[in-house]
Amino acid sequence: MMHPKELDIALAAARAAGTYLMEEYARFEVIPDAPANISTEADRQSQEIILRAIRAALPTDALCAEEATSTLRDAPAGSDRMWIVDPIDGTRGFARKNGEFSVMIGFIDKGSIQVGVVAQPAVRRLTYAVRGQGCWRLDGDEATPTRCLVTGIAELKQCTLTQSRSREPGKRSRWVEAIEPARVVESYSAGIKLALVARGEADLYLNTYEAFHDWDICAGHLLVTEAGGEVTGVGGETLQYGLSGAWQKHGLLATNGRLHEAALRVIAAAG
Repeated sequence: MMHPKELDIALAAARAAGTYLMEEYARFEVIPDAPANISTEADRQSQEIILRAIRAALPTDALCAEEATSTLRDAPAGSDRMWIVDPIDGTRGFARKNGEFSVMIGFIDKGSIQVGVVAQPAVRRLTYAVRGQGCWRLDGDEATPTRCLVTGIAELKQCTLTQSRSREPGKRSRWVEAIEPARVVESYSAGIKLALVARGEADLYLNTYEAFHDWDICAGHLLVTEAGGEVTGVGGETLQYGLSGAWQKHGLLATNGRLHEAALRVIAAAG
């Protein structure tokens, strides 16, 4: 296996962060109107748990993460080896206590994603992948991982589309109107949505935000491609990681692969 140490580190860090988050989740007071940009102390502490675990094992690796914590500030910069971490992806789901949040840990080497872990502590779902070795899931008390494969759906009108929760529930975006999916599943967490595609529980994830960051998608990107799917920008762009500011400015289309070209055409036509 390539990168067995990095996978073990990522899995252990995700478990430790998940244990901490569920303790906090149990006593957290619901914020029913939590805004999109909310950040909590739980985000920062979860990140420190993850980054300290990585630094203890691999002190020369670079770190990229969402929160401005001390371990991130003290980390080396400029390494080909970089860890990309979102300590709570979907903080609104955490704050609103609907379970829609995940821990995302990705490892890249020379710009290529090698390891991806998406953990969903509230529902005890774990999805992970190593480049060239497939995508795997462990749920609940399962001891043996099961391989994840994308679906075989080949018609857009038959697909299940997953997207961010709508600002106006019940009102579809012009892109969703154009795709005309059979079903729409919404979540606050990009990690959850990418895992849904990788697990074959959704066929297409569309993110049309003008800008977001590496940590929002890195780990989940590998899950989809290792499960047999395809991930690009909404214009078919190849997504790159580790660029200045960790910015992603091409949106995101993740599919089972069979739907990808048709989806790109429909998105382009919808503007």
